[in-house]
This record gives sequence, structure tokens and C-alpha cells, in this order.
Amino acid sequence: MDYKYIKQLLERYWRCETSLEEEKILRTFFSQKDVPAELLPYKPLFEYEQEETTADVLGDDFDQMILAKVEEEKPVKARVITMHQRLMPLFKAAAVVAILLTLGNAVQSSFDAQKTPTESVANVQKPKDGPSVAKIDSMTNSDSAIISKSTPVTAVK
Repeated sequence: MDYKYIKQLLERYWRCETSLEEEKILRTFFSQKDVPAELLPYKPLFEYEQEETTADVLGDDFDQMILAKVEEEKPVKARVITMHQRLMPLFKAAAVVAILLTLGNAVQSSFDAQKTPTESVANVQKPKDGPSVAKIDSMTNSDSAIISKSTPVTAVK
């Protein structure tokens, strides 16, 4: 027997082009006992659709049950939020930024403390008419004590 029309309906069904009447034709075709072997894999799909459409029907008392549940619920009270509670996330973010900056400065100062005295004294410049002058970029207390004891330093005007 030729099931050309059913095959065409199946093709249109997979492309979502069938009408409700055509889908009903497919459901009734696959609900019969004698289905050809080549169309047998599609039978459980259409049988499932048929069973589910009849099984999932709401009862007549559904509306009354939902309304009873809604009336049982206690009303929701509005909660007052103070300005302090609204700004708390901002305070927390500012605290995190402050902690990160403090830790960054502590790490940077520990790296600066590890420098040798020769790295902290930058250049020695000679003016045209005068003695040599040491230009100091950054210096710790121990570096300044070493320089002041060993060589006289004159200020640059």
C-alpha cells in the first residue's frame, strides 16, 4: 500500500507547516494497529501526544483552589531601607580599595629599602665655575648619614 500522503504530511509536520486538522489526521493514522514498518518509528511520538492531551486537563475546581491559596497568603510588608544600608556596598568597596592601596605602598617601600646606596645617589654634576655638586634623587636616613660624613655637599641654587 502507498502511504505517500502520510509521508508528505510528516515532512510538512517536521517543517512546522501542518494545520491542526492535518496533525489530527497523523494522530489518528498512528493510533491504528496496522502501521507500515517504515513509519513505525514515528508511532510512539503521535501516541504520546494523544495520551498527553487527554491527561493534562485542569479540573473545574482549579480556579477556586488557586483563589483560596491566594487569599491564605499574608500580605507582604514594605521594608524601610536607611541611607546607611543603601551606601553599605559603597563603603565596602572603598575599604577594599584602601586596603589594596595600603598593601601596594607597603610592598613598594619594601622594594625601595632593598636598594643599595649607590643606586640612590643619582648623578654628580660639575657646574662651569664651581666645585662638584652631588644631586640626590631619593635618599634614606642611612644614605644621607654616609654622604654627610664622607663628602661635603653644597646646595644647588
